Amino acid sequence: MALSLSSAAAVAVAPFVCSPLVPPRRRMPRGLFFASAADTAAYRPLSRAHSAYPAQPFVPEVTEAVESLYSEFKEVDNLVAHNSMRVLKAFQNAGIGSHHFSGSTGYGHDDGGGREALDCVFAEIVGAESAIVRSQFFSGTHAIACALFAFLRPGDELLAVAGAPYDTLEEVIGIRESSSTGSLKDFGVTYREVPLTGDGGLNWNALSFAVRPHTKCTFIQRSCGYSWRQSLSVADIQRAITKQNPDCMVMVDNCYGEFVEMFEPPMVGADLIAGSLIKNPGGTIAPCGGYVAGKRTWVEAAAARLSAPGLGVDSGSTPGDVRRALFQGLFLSPQMVGEAIKGGLLIAEVMSNKGYKVQPLARGPRHDTVQAVQLGGRQRLISFCEAVQRCCPIGSFIKPTAGVTPGYASEVIFADGTFIDGSTSELSCDGPLRDPFTVFCQGGTHWTHWALALGEVLKVI
Repeated sequence: MALSLSSAAAVAVAPFVCSPLVPPRRRMPRGLFFASAADTAAYRPLSRAHSAYPAQPFVPEVTEAVESLYSEFKEVDNLVAHNSMRVLKAFQNAGIGSHHFSGSTGYGHDDGGGREALDCVFAEIVGAESAIVRSQFFSGTHAIACALFAFLRPGDELLAVAGAPYDTLEEVIGIRESSSTGSLKDFGVTYREVPLTGDGGLNWNALSFAVRPHTKCTFIQRSCGYSWRQSLSVADIQRAITKQNPDCMVMVDNCYGEFVEMFEPPMVGADLIAGSLIKNPGGTIAPCGGYVAGKRTWVEAAAARLSAPGLGVDSGSTPGDVRRALFQGLFLSPQMVGEAIKGGLLIAEVMSNKGYKVQPLARGPRHDTVQAVQLGGRQRLISFCEAVQRCCPIGSFIKPTAGVTPGYASEVIFADGTFIDGSTSELSCDGPLRDPFTVFCQGGTHWTHWALALGEVLKVI
């Protein structure tokens, strides 16, 4: 009795599906692996006239922008290759093995050497003498504050050479009065800043005379923050360092700048850098944490601020699987940063073609992963963030609402439907609700995610 195609398929496939690791005793006719003629047609090889992939699901404006950015994307891939090699060599030189991933509890004294190994890898990657990479840093602001308190003592002066710092540092320094206590100002540290020039650049002439005898630390913010200025290149940072008194320490807020260039600030003379692991160096994998890296003496001083004098770098537990995530995220960072840069290129190209001011330009140099777009109106900023939120994998159903956020002087709206809360290495955007209503975009695990989000944005603004 002859079996129908569907019946034969059911008989032949059933044991194979139930035991996928056990090969069949004999090769079955190809057609018997499909349950119906429709399924068989779906699996037929495509003819040469057909593409192996469907057309891009992007709106025309985005498709056009993608095609125009081919050479820029290729340059980013070259950067990723260089930085990936640097990271890989650091892992190899430290002899990283799976035994370094184990967690610890309590005081964290017995952690299998993972804490020291991660510090060693990070220090080599950024060209520093030493580093502390800790889950106990719960934000970039926290890490930067520990670094600043490592340098500064009562009677010292902190000099910001790149204009006003990021909003969340205002209370750390004591610029903005609040109910909080423990700012640098409270401890007798004075503050001064060198204003930017009219075009948003560093005032090189003023920097030559800015350092005073009691200026203990100059502070350089690499990224633009919530301003319209250009982010600083490592070459700019090096030039600023050379203009300082050699007795004056240099601290760099490195947030959003890691792996965007082939060099990091410690390689050109910065005494300390600090940043967050839920930004660039976490590679979208790190669930928390931050870092401080630079000269060994000052790294140890920052560690004492994080923990307590006498405890320093040798204490602190890392529970569960967190350390593996920190290692893995660090390894993936150059690739994730590259995709974020491509996303920024695409945003700049699409939005500038629509008549909006963008910073940086699509074909201009990039020194961080932030892409700013001047939207010129409150509702446009809100609509932009709502559109991006709808394209997030987590909380796409949530409608972002502007509000007061700890550490920020103005109302801020955030779109961050991310796997890690607040992770700006994943696709996200935000902006303060103040003129000129600029949205700051960052992150993204692949540029195509921003391509899809831009299609949604263009529907509403």
